[in-house]
Amino acid sequence: MDIWTPESISIIAMTFLLAGLIKGIVGLGLPTVSLSLLAVTIGLKSGMALMLFPSLFTNIWQAAVGGRFERILARLWTLILPACIGIWFGAGVLARADALLVSAFFGILLCLYSAISLTMPQIPPPGRAEGWLSPLVGSITGLTMGFTGSFIMPGVLYLQALGLSKDELVQAMGITFGSCLIALTISLAGHSLLPKELIIASLAAVVPSFVGMAVGQKIRKALSEDRFRQALFFALLIIGVYLIVRAALIGL
Repeated sequence: MDIWTPESISIIAMTFLLAGLIKGIVGLGLPTVSLSLLAVTIGLKSGMALMLFPSLFTNIWQAAVGGRFERILARLWTLILPACIGIWFGAGVLARADALLVSAFFGILLCLYSAISLTMPQIPPPGRAEGWLSPLVGSITGLTMGFTGSFIMPGVLYLQALGLSKDELVQAMGITFGSCLIALTISLAGHSLLPKELIIASLAAVVPSFVGMAVGQKIRKALSEDRFRQALFFALLIIGVYLIVRAALIGL
């Protein structure tokens, strides 16, 4: 698909404007929302490349704010390093995989993440198992991120179970996501999945992302955040089901 047609430019601009708006309102969701919409319109492989810089810049900012960078990094490096290694191997699988299969797998991840987020189960903290569980979760999450561009399963759920304060969790997600996005950028480029035109388009997409975030932050107080989150996860669940069904029908 030619990303420089008026139709493609409009799709990309509106996607990141909406994804930025949602991140501004609820504080998360830019990579997941943008990937979900791009998977339906442009394709997941191209969507992964397009979401790199908007997601990277917002997460670098998120990682730098909070004053707990060194303490969080000292705790999470055993999660982050295996994830970055796993991303390289996941991207290698992506380079050889059928685009329809990748889209269906991403749809499954979306459905799982949305269903868990909607039911909001109490995930037990790892406790003493954190020493060996962090590298395991990091490796699995890295493989899935390299294959689909998404850190949501099981990485986000694991971070939420660590018992961090709200501010620590926000900064921890910024540190982890930012590190993994750098690894994903290197991995996609190393496997010839990051053409020049997509790099330029991704950099341009930073603008609507930040515009959307600014607007979302202004209207945040006027909305019920809990209900908005429920609507968001329900919408992601529908998109996930659509991706799976579409792959199944085309594959028949």
